[in-house]
Amino acid sequence: MRTLISGGTVLSSTGAHLADVLVDGETIAAVTAPGWFDADVKGTADSVLDATGKYVMPGGIDAHTHMEMPFGGTFSHDTFATGTTAAAWGGTTTIIDFAVQKKGTSLLSTLDTWHGKADGNCAIDYGFHMIVSDVNDTSLKEMETCIDGGVTSFKMFMAYPGVFYSTDGEILRAMHKARETGSTIMMHAENGIAIDELAAQAVAEGKTDPVQHGLTRPPELEGEATSRAITLAKVTGSPLYIVHLSAAQALAEVARARDTGQNVFAETCPQYLYLSIEDMAKPGFEGAKYVASPPLRDKSHQADLWRGLRTNDLSVVSTDHCPFCFKDQKELGRSDFRAIPNGMPGVEHRMDLLHQGVVAGEISLARWVEACSTTPARMFGLYPRKGVIAPGSDADVVIYDPAARQTLSAETHHMNVDYSAYEGFELMGRVETVLSRGTVVVSADGFTGSTGHGRFLSRDLCQYLN
Repeated sequence: MRTLISGGTVLSSTGAHLADVLVDGETIAAVTAPGWFDADVKGTADSVLDATGKYVMPGGIDAHTHMEMPFGGTFSHDTFATGTTAAAWGGTTTIIDFAVQKKGTSLLSTLDTWHGKADGNCAIDYGFHMIVSDVNDTSLKEMETCIDGGVTSFKMFMAYPGVFYSTDGEILRAMHKARETGSTIMMHAENGIAIDELAAQAVAEGKTDPVQHGLTRPPELEGEATSRAITLAKVTGSPLYIVHLSAAQALAEVARARDTGQNVFAETCPQYLYLSIEDMAKPGFEGAKYVASPPLRDKSHQADLWRGLRTNDLSVVSTDHCPFCFKDQKELGRSDFRAIPNGMPGVEHRMDLLHQGVVAGEISLARWVEACSTTPARMFGLYPRKGVIAPGSDADVVIYDPAARQTLSAETHHMNVDYSAYEGFELMGRVETVLSRGTVVVSADGFTGSTGHGRFLSRDLCQYLN
């Protein structure tokens, strides 16, 4: 298949320019001045997509999703099939999900399990990070095998004692292995020991509403854990990537480390840019819809996060997509906020919500593309195969209409969850057409892709390391 995308404004991490894009098979064959292709070339194209007045941009890369993730006695409600389909609707053409090691199991058997979940079931391309919950001689050795298999990043937790939590000593051991192999440690940075104590005190005092989830996970404990993780990374010489950063205190620690030249990176998520602890305080049990970790913060943190995106102290915007239905799943915590499954839906709306940041003047068009596509590609060893409109790159292309208007709602979204965290949000801009490796998977005709189209991506090491 040869597809010509004509008349559009091609966006990249360095700017925007009018150009035509020729797709040949699964890759981009040429990016040329408008009108350069003559009638003969147009005549041999299988299809011509008119992008006049639209943006032509690299498909989004969501580097933090949790499909079919076990948590709190249940599973996140999106399967790899439903979740990747929803991602495609929103202009995301690659996800990197997390394979979750349980204590007492091996990394390699865990990776096999996640391959089994995803293989043949994804509508777009996908990769994996590995969650390391059990640090021992065997798992440290298995990290090397994971890297050989294209899984080059390893997530650890300073939160969730008894489930995912690692001690400072265990983190230190894993960071030594990361330094040795060139891989990246990803960190959920919250002081879980202190948080559990605060949560127990709240319940003992009869405070069980959803908002207590946020009140017992104060931003100071995210800042402290972030500082400690950065210190451990400095001692070991390991790269460090802070996931789902939500608080100004944590951002200050990241900025300080980066100013000294340390290989420290961080992502934030749309929920921390647009939602707040006020949502968790909604009357009745409605606040449970917004329970995630780290929790939503006071609105005062949002300006700092937008500033962090502009300065590149926040390098990436991911979703931490981990959807649990309100009915039957979130309701598990009606009598105790600690039992509410932690996670929110968002994989479908990331590109649109960040474009709203462009509309509002918070970030530039180039920064939008950089944070949502190009930087995650480089951060996780996929560039230039992904993350750029350039000859030889995969033809993951989004045609985006910046003038379209839409209202987000659970009635119209495609995620497999019974509520929207952004219900009623009115946005400017919308995905019009999505190509995944040259195949149109979303168009005016709806979803035209298929589960099984997506392929596993074997990733290289981070491309930002000094």
